Amino acid sequence: MSGAEKEKVVCMTGERERMSGTEKVVCVTGGSGYVASWLVNLLLRRGYTVKATVRDPNDPKKTEHLLALDGAKERLQLFKADLLEEGCFDPIVEGCQGVFHTASPVFFVASNPQSEIIDPAVKGTLNVLRSCAKAPSVKRVVITASMASVMCNGKPLTPEVVLDETGFQIQLDNWYALSKTLAEESAWKFSEDHGIDLVTICPGFCIGPLIQPAPTFSIEAFLKLVKELFTGHYCHGSSIGVSLCFFGDGDVVDAHILAFETPTASGRYCVVGRVVHYSEAFKILQKICPNLHLPEKFEDDKPSLPVYKVSRRQSQKFGH
Repeated sequence: MSGAEKEKVVCMTGERERMSGTEKVVCVTGGSGYVASWLVNLLLRRGYTVKATVRDPNDPKKTEHLLALDGAKERLQLFKADLLEEGCFDPIVEGCQGVFHTASPVFFVASNPQSEIIDPAVKGTLNVLRSCAKAPSVKRVVITASMASVMCNGKPLTPEVVLDETGFQIQLDNWYALSKTLAEESAWKFSEDHGIDLVTICPGFCIGPLIQPAPTFSIEAFLKLVKELFTGHYCHGSSIGVSLCFFGDGDVVDAHILAFETPTASGRYCVVGRVVHYSEAFKILQKICPNLHLPEKFEDDKPSLPVYKVSRRQSQKFGH
């Protein structure tokens, strides 16, 4: 074999490796979170090298489950990062082809909503995007947004309503929804001004088995809601958009990776498996998370009432 032929074989081999993801390096912010942990898991299984950020790399409660993942020893790097520390993501995203920004506060009550919920979500997103704008290696940014920014407009969600990616709603009395809406709006404006290839994923309530040793904020928030339903302090008959979130095809985690790997992916994607009554979501959680020791019976145990719908037209464009 001639030198030119050998060089051609090497180049072809390298191209195959790049296409398979074995040479791809990506960053996942908020790596210890629920969606992020499953995302790190799936990326490692697919051969990616992952740079995951956490607030405290020395906290075993936040890192042990990540370090125990298959491939973590060889291809997982943990970095300390604070959403509000300007420039701290610069050295982390350098050399990454993709950035998955999942980090954002997931709780609904705060003594100071501006500093505890709004600022970390909005300023943190812009902080990450500024770092991405400085890194020529970054080809695409995928942000974990939320159906909360699509649906929380205070209007009744009747069976005739079909939510889709065109909705952008502001609800001033829901701090979490407000933070996700403002963060996503700011991200789109910044990406347009700075030429960043941005895709946002809008899941509903993410439900599935836990990787972490303890429930995350999102699970705890749902359990709080369940408690309110049990005590009659919440409107019975409410419904919720459910996104399955666990390793496997067709779930919200896979949607993030498809959004990164699919060249034609663009804009926003509502990723909701189906909309169900809260009691049904409760039963799903009971079945897949028995270690949470949930009550055996749900107070509002009626047949599912008519619910609104979420369009899957956009997400089906890349086979999800």
